Amino acid sequence: MRIDAYNQVAQLYGVQQKSYGAPAKDKGSSMGSDQLSISQVGYVHQVAKSAVSEASDVREDKIAKIKAMVDAGTYSVTPEDFANKLLNKYNNFLA
Repeated sequence: MRIDAYNQVAQLYGVQQKSYGAPAKDKGSSMGSDQLSISQVGYVHQVAKSAVSEASDVREDKIAKIKAMVDAGTYSVTPEDFANKLLNKYNNFLA
């Protein structure tokens, strides 16, 4: 085991070696306490992210309405509407 490597690590972490001479002077508590502060924007982002994660990915009300229309045979989509929606999605994807 290399002692010099231990000494370098001890210096990084502020470990002090015991001295066997005169007692060390008490420097008092020079260490402060850690604090964390979150900006208002960060707090709002955190609340919004929490609300979105708790929300369902599926909108049951829309699904139920369309399902009822399909079951009743009243749901119809024209080929033009389908093509327009498909092209809009494709163009938005490329942009």
